Amino acid sequence: MHQLEPSVLIFAVSYLILAIGQPPILRIDRTGAVIIGASLMVFVGAISMEDAYKSIDYRTLATLFGLMVLVAHFRLSGAVNLLSAWVLKRAGTPNGLLIFVIAAAGVLSALFVNDTICLLFTPMLLRLTYSMGTDPRPHLLALCMAANVGSAATITGNPQNLIIGMASGINYGKFFINMLVPSAAGLLFTYVAIRIFYRHQLTTPTTQHKDSGNFPYHKAMVIKFIFLSTACLAGFFSGLPIEVVAMAIASCFLITRRVKPEKVYQMIDFKLLLLFIGLFVIMGGFQGSKAFTWLSDLSTIALRGSISLSFVSAGLSNLVSNVPAVMLLKPLVKTLGLGDRGWLILAMSSTFAGNLTILGSIANIIVVEGASGRVRISFMEHLKVGLPVTLTSISFGIWWLNNFYI
Repeated sequence: MHQLEPSVLIFAVSYLILAIGQPPILRIDRTGAVIIGASLMVFVGAISMEDAYKSIDYRTLATLFGLMVLVAHFRLSGAVNLLSAWVLKRAGTPNGLLIFVIAAAGVLSALFVNDTICLLFTPMLLRLTYSMGTDPRPHLLALCMAANVGSAATITGNPQNLIIGMASGINYGKFFINMLVPSAAGLLFTYVAIRIFYRHQLTTPTTQHKDSGNFPYHKAMVIKFIFLSTACLAGFFSGLPIEVVAMAIASCFLITRRVKPEKVYQMIDFKLLLLFIGLFVIMGGFQGSKAFTWLSDLSTIALRGSISLSFVSAGLSNLVSNVPAVMLLKPLVKTLGLGDRGWLILAMSSTFAGNLTILGSIANIIVVEGASGRVRISFMEHLKVGLPVTLTSISFGIWWLNNFYI
């Protein structure tokens, strides 16, 4: 009888807590679980301290930090308030607002990290739906689902794409060209599903606007935000290392006379960065185990094509969330012989799978929890829309990448 390796036990318990959020009795969150797991990997000798340092992908961390600084200034400058005012004047109807939310969340999540877009847009959307006198639920679902789908279009759209982009070496432009159509189709599927399930709420006449003003912004800071954001995107598409571009733009934002650094740092999700560090070390320790070797051998049998890879990725993403799922599957993709297409399929399926349940992605949790003071979105209410959106999006993505991969 084979003895259970300590690294396998640490890996299993860490991923279990990632899946359930918090263990019984103990007050440990997901970030705490991976910090403990990473420390234990070093303590039991599953990975040396030197190898633990090497296992951390500092390029991913630098890119995430840089984008968080950029999005912080999106809020601090008042650019998000300008967007709110513009929508309030032009949306007109609940259906018009739905179209805007899907388009804006999809596009902005492709350019920046989807979690931060959801953090920004949730309070804005609650205010807009209140001003229009309409049910916020379809619009909140549209926000998290469109943010997930839209983020699949680029390497910087979400954390799992960053990991895939760094591991695969696929350049920003190639990733975007191949993922643009599946993401656009996913946004369309999202609109159709919500339009069907919430047709009564979206056709009910709205009340008169209750607050048409009070959207403060700072003109000079908005101009600076637009200029530096454009420069950031130009740097990404030019082929420069995305971590270098992100940190350079973040540095430019931090050179200011108007904003105290503390205000920016308060908007940085340091817990997410710590979670990534812990996950990198845990995966580094697990990859040295016999169980991982067995799993890798099994993958060559079970994951023989794009369809099996997509649905295994989708299943894991809803068990442990998409970032841990990608970290687990990342070394296995290399054994499938699919080349860059395999990486794109993993990015597509793990991201689109986030729409299946509330637990499928952090973006969903941010929206549902952020709106909980005003409206409740149940697990089943999310699932009734998420199931058709996920199945149609992933199926189309598989078909597209298998037939039109460039």
